[in-house]
Amino acid sequence: MTKRPPKSTATKTTRATKASARSAKPAPPTADAQAEGSKAFEALVKEGVTLQRKTQSAAEDKIAEAASKMSSIATDMSAKATGQWDKLETIFEDRVAKALGKLGVPSAKDINALMARVDELNKSVQQLSAQVAANPRKKPAARRAAPRKAASVPI
Repeated sequence: MTKRPPKSTATKTTRATKASARSAKPAPPTADAQAEGSKAFEALVKEGVTLQRKTQSAAEDKIAEAASKMSSIATDMSAKATGQWDKLETIFEDRVAKALGKLGVPSAKDINALMARVDELNKSVQQLSAQVAANPRKKPAARRAAPRKAASVPI
């Protein structure tokens, strides 16, 4: 076995310091330190509550703003969609009317014009009927039938 060189005094002192540090216990907190800790904790809690309220208020504002934007976007999209449906409906109606016209089917406008004309004619007939009833004419005398000539028969 080989012998180790003798330990220096510096090594011995370092070990002693470490051993004493391990065995040393922290001093118990004093009443003043506990009071200051409680005050600091309460101040931090109040500050946390204040920050929570501000954050919650800001979040609610952002949510309301986002909801408003989404509502306006939905309204715009709805208006555009309605406009597109109106255009499509107009195109469809025009094409159907054109096809029916080619087949000779009268349009609603034509039927309304005919109904107005029939109403006018009914009024005219009623007026003429009233005039005839007011001014009855005498019937002409019946004509006598002329005697017939006997047909000549060749013998």
